[in-house]
Amino acid sequence: MIILAVNPADPLFNDSDLVAAVDLGSNSFRMLVAQATNTASGTQLRPIDTLRETVRLAAGLTDNKLLGNDAYQRGLAAMHRFGERIRGFDPSRVRAVATNTLRVAKNAQQFVQDAEKALGFPIEVIAGVEEARLIYIGAAHEVPAVQGNRLVVDIGGGSTELIIGKSYEPKLLESLYIGCVSHSMRFFPKGSIDAHAFKEAELAARREIQVISGAYLKAGWKQVIGSSGTARALADLIAENNFNGHVDGLTMGRVNGAGGLITRDGLRAMKKHLLKYEHVNQVELLGLKDDRRAVWPGGLAIMIAVFDELGIESMEVTDAALRVGVLYDLLGRSQHHDMRYVTVEQFMQRYAVDREQAQRVGKLAAEFLSQLPKSEVESRSDNIALLQWAANLHEIGLSISHNGYHKHSAYIAGNADMPGFSKNDQARLAALLIGHAGKLGKLANNVSFQDWRMLFCLRLAQVLCRGRSDGDFPKVKISEHEGSYAVSIPKEWAEAHPLTEFSLQKEAAEWERIGRSYKLSMK
Repeated sequence: MIILAVNPADPLFNDSDLVAAVDLGSNSFRMLVAQATNTASGTQLRPIDTLRETVRLAAGLTDNKLLGNDAYQRGLAAMHRFGERIRGFDPSRVRAVATNTLRVAKNAQQFVQDAEKALGFPIEVIAGVEEARLIYIGAAHEVPAVQGNRLVVDIGGGSTELIIGKSYEPKLLESLYIGCVSHSMRFFPKGSIDAHAFKEAELAARREIQVISGAYLKAGWKQVIGSSGTARALADLIAENNFNGHVDGLTMGRVNGAGGLITRDGLRAMKKHLLKYEHVNQVELLGLKDDRRAVWPGGLAIMIAVFDELGIESMEVTDAALRVGVLYDLLGRSQHHDMRYVTVEQFMQRYAVDREQAQRVGKLAAEFLSQLPKSEVESRSDNIALLQWAANLHEIGLSISHNGYHKHSAYIAGNADMPGFSKNDQARLAALLIGHAGKLGKLANNVSFQDWRMLFCLRLAQVLCRGRSDGDFPKVKISEHEGSYAVSIPKEWAEAHPLTEFSLQKEAAEWERIGRSYKLSMK
């Protein structure tokens, strides 16, 4: 049972409401369906259904970073089956995220589009640091509380996340490009095993971990948690094969009813056993599942490297990871504890944003958007939020240079680690920032850009707020029809503000230049 600390006086759900998280991992696709119930202690999530399919997306990557057809089709088939399970769910109760393989695959965008059709819900490709944040949130809500820092390690198919946090708040987050699938393919091709290859796999993993080990060791921790599939598989194999060398309630049982334990001695014993064989298919181990057989040598090498490089002696294991974290974050968004707001606030502080100006632009842009009719597919609340974030961050590039500041703003928003934001969120935000001022030609040539109405509202607000004062703004009426815009402002006001009038004329000409009609009238 997962307990979420939210205010029971402000219920999120009816007792019958279901929420679902979908995780498109590099090795497996997973789905968790849970029931949210309000209690005197807060909201409880009762998992009622889990689905897992071994898709091996990372193994399907070609040398030129394309998803091969077999992996592509396996992934789509899994999405069709998952989609049947959550058909009819409210879109606000479902969140699907994709991880490392879909961060690097060149045809990821096409796959995500096809997968969204199969699933029936949007899919977010999340950055490595965002994945780490969600993993920590999930693990922190499942494992026992500890006084001080907690280290969480999650070895996935294509990446490994290491997070240090305290209570429910992550403090250090890293995502390394080493995973059980990619590592197994690289060092144990076609399942071949030998001591030299295993040593090379360990050293390669240690080199990656060395980059962050100094900061992590300095921060320190009181508790070590291994989360999700690889850690679970290793803990189970250690226990079932008595690789710890003794049997007691701690090593052989389940910590907290759903955990396990990985020890340094257990890992060494497992490695010794593995190196008795020349091929992974020959390995005899109690509890070694067929869908893990091909990838567990790479996972084992990475875990040994983690233990050695960070000086770990033992690690508790939990099943709670990314999926639980996704659900927790989903509930947080419903409760207006959206991490994206926190991130934007941090960026405003970091780049010393003029808050009054950001508020002016954001308020006016939202007012303009409210004048335009809502389309059937538009999430107006989401767009208002995105518009406000764009207004709050549109001047962060001034910290670099006034000249072309909008380009700097867009670069920061598009490339920085922004917890809570998906890759698509960041891409949309960066597009609004680069387009809020200057020429529109680059966006006009970007066929994927669809937020033209929002950009129109943001640019118009920015022009009218150029004076950076709270003086009376004119009563502006706007309209849009099939990509053509119309702006009407009082003639008297325009005559009293010749610079703004001139800027509005230039704005209309810029839209006309890219082939979009922009009628400016003054009455």
